Amino acid sequence: MDYLTTIEMSKIWGITSRRIAVLCEQGRIAGVVKKGKTWLIPYGSEKPIDARKKSK
Repeated sequence: MDYLTTIEMSKIWGITSRRIAVLCEQGRIAGVVKKGKTWLIPYGSEKPIDARKKSK
């Protein structure tokens, strides 16, 4: 299985790598693996819905 780092995923999803790391810590991205200090995200993972925004 191919994995991408938070920096690589930030370019694809258009959000910061720190925000992606927080999503990984919260368990909101399926299949993530932590290797040392680096989060590895499976290629093709879906971007989670932003729970911080409230719908009208």
